[in-house]
Amino acid sequence: MTQEERMTKNPAVSMVRRCAAASSALLLLALAGPAMADQVEDERWELLRSTYFADRAIEDSGDLLVLDAPKRAQDAALVPLKVTLAPGLKAKKLSLIVDDNPVPLAAAIDLGQGSASGTIETRVRVDDYTNVRAVAETEDGRLLMSTRYVKASGGCSAPALKDPAQAMARLGKMKLTLPERIQAGAPVTAQVMISHPNNSGLQFDQITRFFIPPHYVRSVNVTFNGKPVLDITTDISISEDPNFRFSFVPDGEGTLVVRAVDTKDKVFTESWPVKVEPAS
Repeated sequence: MTQEERMTKNPAVSMVRRCAAASSALLLLALAGPAMADQVEDERWELLRSTYFADRAIEDSGDLLVLDAPKRAQDAALVPLKVTLAPGLKAKKLSLIVDDNPVPLAAAIDLGQGSASGTIETRVRVDDYTNVRAVAETEDGRLLMSTRYVKASGGCSAPALKDPAQAMARLGKMKLTLPERIQAGAPVTAQVMISHPNNSGLQFDQITRFFIPPHYVRSVNVTFNGKPVLDITTDISISEDPNFRFSFVPDGEGTLVVRAVDTKDKVFTESWPVKVEPAS
């Protein structure tokens, strides 16, 4: 089997090629009018929907799931996304999708026993004007979706903000932010940042005149006292220095552990003690 045939049979490569073809069609048909552009966008979403969710029905989430994203991003390589889950929503998985990115599925997040309803935030790259979607799978098997249109372009090929040598020197370093006072049994909002260039493979080195090879965090696992909080699978659409804000419920004092693995199979682990006040 030739290299071309092997690449053709690779599902990830196939998806990138099909999405690239759809993007080219969208650019050409946009000149023919907004109606044609909307049709191509709908067809693209249908392709993504069938790829990621097969033939399952997807409902509008209403107030149960709300995605906040800027209408026009200040920096296409650092676009903030905030997903708010209603207190009564029992979700077990959350997918973040950037329709027109080379790899649309930015993150697939499994919500563990220790997670809490609240907000999940991160930053993504946006390569072209596009719909961004949050799709939650509930414990009873429903799929709920919230969509926002974001005007940004070039985020996947934008150069890194940090000097490469500096970035590699701090590779895998983590920072955790917690509130000063934490009460047992009550939801707590935490934020973790992982120092990593998250190279997309689409960035161009102006000195060597070659593309920078892809090197990014591919998974992040969060536990508290061994209980799963989040299990995140990521790809090139997550921004440089991956940053996640989430909620969990400590049942008492313990240890929060974050474990990240990148595409070179480097493993980075940090742990922090969590002190709590007695439940009132």
